[in-house]
Amino acid sequence: MAIPRIAIGSLVEFAQADALKAALAEFISVLIFVFAGEGSGVAFNKLTDDGSTTPAGLVAAALAHGFGLFVAVAIGANISGGHVNPAVTFGAFLGGHITLIRGIMYWIGQLLGAVVACLLLSLSTGQSTPAFSLSSGVSVWNALVFEIVMTFGLVYTVYATAVDPKKGNIGIIAPIAIGLIVGANILAGGAFDGASMNPAVSFGPAVVSWSWDHHWVYWLGPLIGSAIAAFVYQIIFIDSNTHEQIPSTDF
Repeated sequence: MAIPRIAIGSLVEFAQADALKAALAEFISVLIFVFAGEGSGVAFNKLTDDGSTTPAGLVAAALAHGFGLFVAVAIGANISGGHVNPAVTFGAFLGGHITLIRGIMYWIGQLLGAVVACLLLSLSTGQSTPAFSLSSGVSVWNALVFEIVMTFGLVYTVYATAVDPKKGNIGIIAPIAIGLIVGANILAGGAFDGASMNPAVSFGPAVVSWSWDHHWVYWLGPLIGSAIAAFVYQIIFIDSNTHEQIPSTDF
């Protein structure tokens, strides 16, 4: 079962070189990802007179986030596991693949990376980085379900391609698969609630624009979706088929 595998870790981890390097890698990966993803929306608005909410703008956002996440996961994979998302880190913790202490360090790096990315965007473009918001006619419960389902798909993909010890050569395409599922989910949910799937991606623009309307949806939804995916994959496809011990540090 997944629950008994949960590890708190030790406060010593806060001073360990490998843990600090991993947290820094998460900071850099999220900064790169958010700068590219949010930047695509800012650029599209400038080129089309605030047309980022048009169908073409949605496709541009999906491509930018998909490509950006592919790179961000790939460059962090050998250092931190390439989580690039507090929800992914939460799912890894619930499956026993990372300690709580290291997970907190990752969260700090991820959230700071998103904030710094949005600040750099504002400084370099002179444009605002608007916070995630619900489209007209979309309730918070609609958005919550969207975030749960989309994040489930994302974290399930992470488990299948990057965490599962039986993955074999498929691990090579993990960053591509992860980027593709995020791009596909943006095409599905972007018109409704922005399709975050990532609390850090929502947190950065919210801090910089200081807009917190319905912000809780972009935390609760991804965390619930991540937990469901972690439990399903860990219990059904990993724990039931292998007794192999998974390292409790990174993917």
